[in-house]
Amino acid sequence: MLTTGSTPALRAPADPDDRRALGWSPWRTVIGFGVVSLAADMVYEGARSVYGPLLASLGASALIVGLITGAGEAAALALRLVSGPLADRTRRYWTLTTVGYALTAVCVPLLAVTPRLGAAGLVAAAVLIVIERLGKAVRSPAKSVLLADAAGAVGMGRGMGVHKALDQVGAFAGPLLLAALTAAAGGLLWPGLAGLAVPGALAMVLLLLLRRRAGIAHPRDVAVDNRDRRDDPARRASLPASFGWFAVACALCTAGLMTFGLIGFHLAQTGLVPAAGVPLLYAVAMVAAAVAALATGAAYDRIGARVLLVLPVLVAVVPPLAFTNGLAVAAGGVLVWGAALGVQDSTVKAFVADLVPRARRGTAYGVFAAVQATGALVGGVAAGALYDSSRAGLFAAVAAAQAAAMLILVRVLAGARHR
Repeated sequence: MLTTGSTPALRAPADPDDRRALGWSPWRTVIGFGVVSLAADMVYEGARSVYGPLLASLGASALIVGLITGAGEAAALALRLVSGPLADRTRRYWTLTTVGYALTAVCVPLLAVTPRLGAAGLVAAAVLIVIERLGKAVRSPAKSVLLADAAGAVGMGRGMGVHKALDQVGAFAGPLLLAALTAAAGGLLWPGLAGLAVPGALAMVLLLLLRRRAGIAHPRDVAVDNRDRRDDPARRASLPASFGWFAVACALCTAGLMTFGLIGFHLAQTGLVPAAGVPLLYAVAMVAAAVAALATGAAYDRIGARVLLVLPVLVAVVPPLAFTNGLAVAAGGVLVWGAALGVQDSTVKAFVADLVPRARRGTAYGVFAAVQATGALVGGVAAGALYDSSRAGLFAAVAAAQAAAMLILVRVLAGARHR
């Protein structure tokens, strides 16, 4: 396994008696980021669990659901091509992280008003969904750099895995909270969406505490070492070719792993699950994601990046399971979908951090996400169209994409072992 750029940028204490200067330990910082993500995930994962039923109630077809949710995921990924290099250039990692979380905390509760806007409700919901995903794009590269600095001191795979597991606790609790509020409101979605303002506010408070106490140097406070100076050649170096190929492979996986919005649409439209029950299945998927993140993160630290070969296999089996007309099989597909998502959001990020120098991590995360954005948009639109016209065609297209992803991954991992 590559270890390039794994040196953490933890703040050196200026005064042993100054607790603020000492900051938190790496593990405590990792857990702090996890708790912030837990609260924020209650907000946006709770909302994502009902995007399909919500958009359908506003008049959207399967194609429109796929287009809106696919565009949202593409926006969450594509803008990182700007926000990633911006984070490295300005070194305002904390500022970008805070702004991104704030957009999520504001936009999701506003979805509660869309059912009351009549014909404009669908347009308003689409705009809010995309803006919330833009918040993800703004914060993700900067947050990933800060997190990788702490995780590098405790084991990149384990650190990313523990963070993702805590993240998934929120992703589990959010849909459950939304399901309970929806059931209490007689099946209406808007009270639950409005209630997500509470964990959103909590996430912002926790983030401000983390920024104050974390043992990661504020980008304007200190230059950790010569590699972090603005004139450092590492900041101008090209990203390695292996990184580019890895990004392409993961884009193919992203294209095949359609959004839960379309899966939720299928579950609701076929009558397999009532609207209030869709978030419950999403919550179970988040548990699968947490388990997968912990398991593959630990395996990554032990056996290296070849554990990522499991990702195309997981993605390939999701459509034929999730888009059946039997609840048990469809639920199995949702579990596999969650497991694949957990690998993508934890162990994949660990390998990206190890593929590139630390000074280029923000840029690398941005470029990586932009390549994935193409996969998310193409995959979302194609899945929505094929869902209506040919389920067999959808299954075959996903399988072909994952076969190509597997071949590229094998090539990348062979080169990594050689290096």
